Amino acid sequence: MSMRCEERYAEIYGRDPEAVAFCPYRIAPLGAHIDHQNGSINGFAIDKGIHIAYGDKESGICELRSLNFPKRAQFHVRDLPEEKVGDWADHCRAAAKMLGEEYRLRNGISAVIEGSLPIGGLSSSAAVIIAFLSALAKVNKITLDPWETIRLAKKAENEYVGVNCGKLDQSCEVLCRKDHLLYLDCLDDSFSLIPKSEGMKDFKFIVFFSGLERSLANSAYNLRQDECKAAAYNLLAFAGLPYEKFKNTVLRSVPIEVFKEYKDRLPFPFLKRATHYFSEYDRVQKGVEAWKKGDIDAYGSLVFESGRSSIDNYECGCDELITLYEIMSGTEGIYGGRFSGAGFKGCCMALVDPAKADEVIDKVSREYLKAYPDLEGKYMATLCDTADGVSL
Repeated sequence: MSMRCEERYAEIYGRDPEAVAFCPYRIAPLGAHIDHQNGSINGFAIDKGIHIAYGDKESGICELRSLNFPKRAQFHVRDLPEEKVGDWADHCRAAAKMLGEEYRLRNGISAVIEGSLPIGGLSSSAAVIIAFLSALAKVNKITLDPWETIRLAKKAENEYVGVNCGKLDQSCEVLCRKDHLLYLDCLDDSFSLIPKSEGMKDFKFIVFFSGLERSLANSAYNLRQDECKAAAYNLLAFAGLPYEKFKNTVLRSVPIEVFKEYKDRLPFPFLKRATHYFSEYDRVQKGVEAWKKGDIDAYGSLVFESGRSSIDNYECGCDELITLYEIMSGTEGIYGGRFSGAGFKGCCMALVDPAKADEVIDKVSREYLKAYPDLEGKYMATLCDTADGVSL
């Protein structure tokens, strides 16, 4: 697919880019909100994402333009601000900073960055970091293995951008392969890529953008993690089991028997978060079994259950996203669906029968815009396929 970033690069610099880095967005049907508790996840990369057309700059300067944001950004690879600046290029600075802490960087890049869908819910921030990190490593003749890319990209987001994400986004965007389900255990990073079985019915994904670019509930993303840790801390203490510092305590450390025995002593919000964790962990394992059997209907119903638990137990999702979820639940042709990403803004994803994709898009769009007519023109639906992870 020819991207506008290549043409734009040629217009600006009077030459073709040396290469294009592509990092796909990700969809995680199961394993929502449990990666940061060392749970396990299911994920796919999709054929939409971040493209970066780039060329080498021996001066060490990075000169960046985005087709999605105004204002160009410029910085030197060996002289980066300690704190984030607060603009779209922070993700690129973060990548350069983490790479530069471990390798000697000499070369910068001139780059034009293009995202192929609106932002919110598909891990576009991780995709920008990974695509830029890969390009910068390439011009500096640095070879990163997949886990090094994942680790540096996660560190960039945690320590520089300031989002306490787990490694779900980065892992999907690096490890995934077309038509394979990624199963990743976030405790020890063991993973498998499970191929689509011979007899499985056809499927594609539809991404429904709510039309919301941002929501006031974003700060709740970090708060929910603290509530999960508090639940784990309490459960371990009730059971007389050893626990570590609060920041290192996660629900994966709590045996399921301990949760069952002591859960009713938890404050209600902590009980709900823990209930989501243990039920979602179970759904991930069941999802893998359904996928191996080629039972897309069973897999889809687990995805719907996951969405319901995110609303009721994890308590994320704004009115618009919850409305989208409810409409999807009652739409023929959708095997399963839920919020994509943190669920505080952005989009929902649906696993669909491709033969019914047009009818699904028509019905969901009609009902959603009837509920939120002011989002006409901002809301959109896009049909996607699975894809390989990051490529140069």
